[in-house]
Amino acid sequence: MLLGGPIVAAAAVSTGTDSGSSTPSIHRTWLTFGLDRVPWLRSELLGNPIWQYLASLLYIILAFYGAKVLDYALQVQLRRWAARTKTRLDDLMVELLHGPVKIITFVLLLHVGLRVFSWPEAEMRVISTVLKLVVAATLTYLAIKFVDLLMGVWQQRVETAQDGMLDMHLFPILRKTFKIFVIIVAVLVTSQNLGMNVTGLLASLSIGGLAVGLAAQDTLSNLFGAVAIFADKPFRVGDRIQLDSIDGNVEAIGLRSTRVRNLDGYLVSIPNKNMASANIINVSKRPNIKTVMNIGLTYDLPSHQIERAMQIIEQIYRPHPKTADLLISFNKFESSSLNILVVHWWNSTDFKEYLLGFQKLNLELKRQFDEASISFAFPSQTVYLRQDSQWRIADANGAATATETLKRM
Repeated sequence: MLLGGPIVAAAAVSTGTDSGSSTPSIHRTWLTFGLDRVPWLRSELLGNPIWQYLASLLYIILAFYGAKVLDYALQVQLRRWAARTKTRLDDLMVELLHGPVKIITFVLLLHVGLRVFSWPEAEMRVISTVLKLVVAATLTYLAIKFVDLLMGVWQQRVETAQDGMLDMHLFPILRKTFKIFVIIVAVLVTSQNLGMNVTGLLASLSIGGLAVGLAAQDTLSNLFGAVAIFADKPFRVGDRIQLDSIDGNVEAIGLRSTRVRNLDGYLVSIPNKNMASANIINVSKRPNIKTVMNIGLTYDLPSHQIERAMQIIEQIYRPHPKTADLLISFNKFESSSLNILVVHWWNSTDFKEYLLGFQKLNLELKRQFDEASISFAFPSQTVYLRQDSQWRIADANGAATATETLKRM
């Protein structure tokens, strides 16, 4: 452990005395608190003098309050520094450091002080191991809380940027992933500091991870597809999307699949790996609904009636509050109609509202066309027959002319 070298050196210095000097050492003047001068405290208990237990207890109490004083002073200084900034992150960091700083300081003081005394080797190993575990647990706790802090700040910023329409699936996944990563690293580092050989463990984990990755290839592909969907956000729950032959509303985005309710009412589950690589049309993200109509009028209408028809269309569609834009053009002479092109943009994406509103507009258009005697054309075909002077109609005997036959009728 990285504390071992400096601590042992400090212990060695503190237990020594100046050669040729009558001045007591640091060990005798400070850490023993003069208890070693009391004769009856020099008697041994479990292989150690009684004064050593009392001195250790006093040192633990002093280390505890010393850690509290240091933590308080550090908190005061950090709060003054945080008050100068406008961001909330530094205030949260000060609150986060409040407990761990006190614990780590207390453990460091214990590690330095208790090693000064002459404890048996077995007890020293136990004490050192316990203190290392306490420091490791504290640092791991601090790292996990730091992950929570960063994820919380990031989530608030994303929610603010997207008006609260945040997918709540991505952040729990990332938070758990980062926490697991922190715990694994902490376990490996702590094990190495305790003298364990982690090289073989890492090799075993690598082989096991490779085997699991090959066995769960589709599952991992779907998982990474889900992460891509959450990160890129091509659609959200409730959006209407179109891909391949599927057209419907997104009901759920899971880690393995995305469920879409199609327009026929069926629930379709699509693997996320396919969603991540598909060309997706998000119908709900269109700014408005565009309608293209070709209104055919009959060829026997005079030109002023065609102009009147375009005026009626303008008067009906343009003033509507949901009309974002409107284009009207007499653009084609079709085979059986005179075509008026109407392009209308409905200023909303609510499809039910659009259908009801456009139905009223179309009914009003039909009513005013009827009042103005403007007829809609329909597909038709006119056949012209040509009759020359030699044309005859034969009777039953095959001898009558066409004129004689008509006279008889």
